[in-house]
Amino acid sequence: MIDTSHIGRELPVHSVDVERGRLRFFAKAIGETDTVYRDTDAARGAGHPDIPVPPTFLFCLEMEVPNPFAVYEELGIKVSQILHGEQRFQYHAMAYAGDQLTFHGRITDIYSKKGGKLEFVVKDTEVTNQDQQAIASLRSVIVVRNP
Repeated sequence: MIDTSHIGRELPVHSVDVERGRLRFFAKAIGETDTVYRDTDAARGAGHPDIPVPPTFLFCLEMEVPNPFAVYEELGIKVSQILHGEQRFQYHAMAYAGDQLTFHGRITDIYSKKGGKLEFVVKDTEVTNQDQQAIASLRSVIVVRNP
């Protein structure tokens, strides 16, 4: 069983620079056809200061740490037992190429179901930009399959 004393645990804060090239690559990878996500002129023509961050790209940036699974390993969870359970994004403001985004995460819940065969770890992350403006609130839930 995962030790529930980790509820409330703050995770290491990290910051990531949002790069145009990565935004363009991501837009292409997800099949985004709106040119504002690939072309600076199109983005500015649509009223944006630069290429906007596509909605789910924040998940990619959140994983920009040397070992994105370190927190789970520290909880004694084997990566091979993890299933992606849920991902939510609540947006407060737009982020753009050239921004520096900071991710403040913490474990907000740990619970089990099916007599402990399934355990759930809930992680909430607040994202701010270089001006300390709130950009988004993220929630991810992983499911741990126990034998």
